[in-house]
Amino acid sequence: MILEHALLPVVPGREADFEAAFAEAKSIIAAMPGFIDLRLSRSIETPNEYLLLVQWESVEAHAVGFRGSPEYGRWRELLHRFYEPFPVVEHFAEVARVE
Repeated sequence: MILEHALLPVVPGREADFEAAFAEAKSIIAAMPGFIDLRLSRSIETPNEYLLLVQWESVEAHAVGFRGSPEYGRWRELLHRFYEPFPVVEHFAEVARVE
């Protein structure tokens, strides 16, 4: 399992519009092969910054499957207009867990 991590810097004042667009966009990503789950959190200290965490079965499920799909065009159309600057996305493999 792989964890995708992205800090999403939303243009100040557009947070409510971003959250409404994300409510629509989340069904797109959730339908992708290899998708496991997703969390979107809003920063307390920096209210226009969001943390997106998505669990995938593999990096390829995200980088090739999702980003190469026709549905990614709709995701991009819904969300990419809110970011300034564009977010950096990284993938992580778990090395420890406490439950």
